[in-house]
Amino acid sequence: MQLQKLITLIMVLIMSWTISAAAQEVSALDIVKKMDAVVNAPKDQEMSLTMILIDKNGNEKQRKTEMYQKGDETRLVRFLSPADQKGISFLSLPNDVMYLYLPAFRKIRRIASHVKNESFAGTDFSYDDMSSFKYAEEYNPKILETTDEFFILELTPKPAVKKDYSKLKIWVRKDNFYPAKIEHFDKGEKLWKVLERRKIEKKGKYWVSMEMEMKDLKKSHSTKSVTEKIELDTGLSGKVFTKRNLKKVK
Repeated sequence: MQLQKLITLIMVLIMSWTISAAAQEVSALDIVKKMDAVVNAPKDQEMSLTMILIDKNGNEKQRKTEMYQKGDETRLVRFLSPADQKGISFLSLPNDVMYLYLPAFRKIRRIASHVKNESFAGTDFSYDDMSSFKYAEEYNPKILETTDEFFILELTPKPAVKKDYSKLKIWVRKDNFYPAKIEHFDKGEKLWKVLERRKIEKKGKYWVSMEMEMKDLKKSHSTKSVTEKIELDTGLSGKVFTKRNLKKVK
């Protein structure tokens, strides 16, 4: 009888662990879906930004930038200054389609999937970092820890998704599901980049980050992006997100 009771207890524990693991997986996915929904909630966005590139000695270079986004899969980024960077533009479209325009060559080139993880115009953001996508569609999440303030998740790329990152560690605020910090790990699972979103504010009915910084630990270099102006739900035309508009220099 004692043996039968022990077997029954073990079976109950195994079932409990299985149910707990399944619940955690669903919960993690639900958190990431809510995070995606919060970050991409505006119907469209128009921003004026200052990008500050900071090297290992603390020297800074500034770039005035404009960004347009429609929905959660369409984004255009354009440098307005300094003169040697003016007009460099990046367009991200659905289905992982990306284009880059370099005024010096007066040519638009499509960014191949094998180079989308390269640096965008000397910043610490890759083309993939600059694009607009849903984490829930490209990564498998699991919960690492829950604190009073954050859900801390680990995200690993889905088998069919090509990323330079072996995994991400994300701090998602519990009060509004906004991602405040993301650690990016290289293929050797060593910490490579850290993205911090600061000055998270509510603009109308939407949560937005007015300042973010991506630090590349390997290069001892960082890129800070400060939002000077933001307009939401203005009814941006789809014509903004075309290759023709990519070549327009203000």
